[in-house]
Amino acid sequence: MTNAEIAAVFTDITALLKVKKENTFKIRAYERAADYIKDWPASIEQMAKEGRLREVPGVGEAISKKITEMVTSGHLEYYEKLKAELAEKTK
Repeated sequence: MTNAEIAAVFTDITALLKVKKENTFKIRAYERAADYIKDWPASIEQMAKEGRLREVPGVGEAISKKITEMVTSGHLEYYEKLKAELAEKTK
């Protein structure tokens, strides 16, 4: 996955969390991670494989685990659950 693809997922998560009216700090954490990842000069995927994600500002333990899941499996369960949850509420 490219940095832009990873950042796009976190940007979408930010939007979904805003709709859910989640904790402001949680929303800001995903927003901040997306901003750093989008502009990061090295491959985030490669850094995940090397266990170096925590070197990226804005990437803590929880977000690091989510990035690792994305690059190893091609999807993020947390993101899928958020989308499904909000889809149910809009029916």
